Amino acid sequence: MNITREKTGDLDLCIKMEIAESDYAEKVAKQLKEYRQKATVPGFRKGMAPMGLIQRMYKSALTADVVQNLMGESLYKYIDDEKLDLIGSPLANEEKNGAPDFNKGGDYTFWFDAALMPEVKIDWEKIDTKLCSIKVTAKETDTQVNEITRRFGKFEAPETVGEGDFVYGKVVELAKEGTEKEGGVSTFTSFNLATLKDPEMNQLFVGHKAEDKIVFNPSKAFATTELERALRIDNAAAKKFKADVEFTLSGCSHIIPAEMNEELFEKVFPGKGIKDAAAFRKAVARQIEEANDEQCHILYVNQVRKQLLDNFDAPMPEAFLKRWILSRGEKDLTAEKLDEEWNDKYLPSLKWEILDATLNKIQSIEPTQNEIVDEIKSILKKNDTLMEGEDEKKQDERLEQSARSIASDRANVQQIVDRLYVNKTFDLFNAQAKPETEKISAKDFAERAKS
Repeated sequence: MNITREKTGDLDLCIKMEIAESDYAEKVAKQLKEYRQKATVPGFRKGMAPMGLIQRMYKSALTADVVQNLMGESLYKYIDDEKLDLIGSPLANEEKNGAPDFNKGGDYTFWFDAALMPEVKIDWEKIDTKLCSIKVTAKETDTQVNEITRRFGKFEAPETVGEGDFVYGKVVELAKEGTEKEGGVSTFTSFNLATLKDPEMNQLFVGHKAEDKIVFNPSKAFATTELERALRIDNAAAKKFKADVEFTLSGCSHIIPAEMNEELFEKVFPGKGIKDAAAFRKAVARQIEEANDEQCHILYVNQVRKQLLDNFDAPMPEAFLKRWILSRGEKDLTAEKLDEEWNDKYLPSLKWEILDATLNKIQSIEPTQNEIVDEIKSILKKNDTLMEGEDEKKQDERLEQSARSIASDRANVQQIVDRLYVNKTFDLFNAQAKPETEKISAKDFAERAKS
């Protein structure tokens, strides 16, 4: 066998593969012998049919199968041995190959078109994106502390409704004249008064008790998504719903917030040794900062990616790449549609694939299986306690086994993989571009994230 290549363009290649009969004849002969031993041919005992007959029946198909397998194995071995950094996959040159005649045997020659990965040089000096850091205000800390005390608080079911209580009961849609509408909404529901769109509507419910009836307009009380849930209707119906309803109160409940003491501090931040409210607030503020930092890192990665794409100036083997994309058999994709969507959809995706490969040469940003397992373990451990008779070593082994089982199905952990990928990409960008850090408000950050 002989394999050679020649450049047909700046990045385009034509790979020529010459397969001699001696490269495949022995394997074909061996398989024909095995076929003869197993074949049941009318007029002959099993395994006794003449070899000439077996050859006429099977040689052509066997030759095609053996040659094509040999061709595929040899092509990719050649690519590996020659360290060819290709984009896409080699494509058979149908014009040169024609239709091989596997009946006649002999030598075969095949041609393949391929394209080299463009060489990209990243100029990190051109990356001028700043890294945001969101200021945590005292108000945000207060809100989070209040949320935590409510989360760890206790439920109470008073006889009468108070402001911000959770209420439940039956709601029926009313006709214009104020009677129950025939065929209208009629369902049991529940909602938190604290989440009403118009806070003043709280007063319609405050002071009422079980069996009292309250008439109100849900479209003024709830946002569309909450209206869907409260009335158990779909999105289209929720957008059109304007009628009043009668709500028959079954009961109410509210949360008594947990006390700010060491017991609460330990539940929220186990093992941190927090002793007073001031230290607790600092820990809560830091927790908010960490969540904000993650969002800032995601924004920074997206902004730098955009700049890298904008600065991309390497040549692209577009004609080959279009052939390769069409060869993948995407549903409803035609050459005309590909041309229409090339600049907006396919070309940016291919450029990022090239950039991604370039970045991975600087520093690996693809999460490894061990990194995925470690991340799953850390998540599991946050909500895990030692089992009876178990020490920390056995707990670690149990969590390791569980994590590896979960990680074995990539579909289950794609969110974790994506987060690790972003984190590793941020570390690379941060080290290479060395961005300035800019303190901004949460409102300003939200505006930047939209753009």
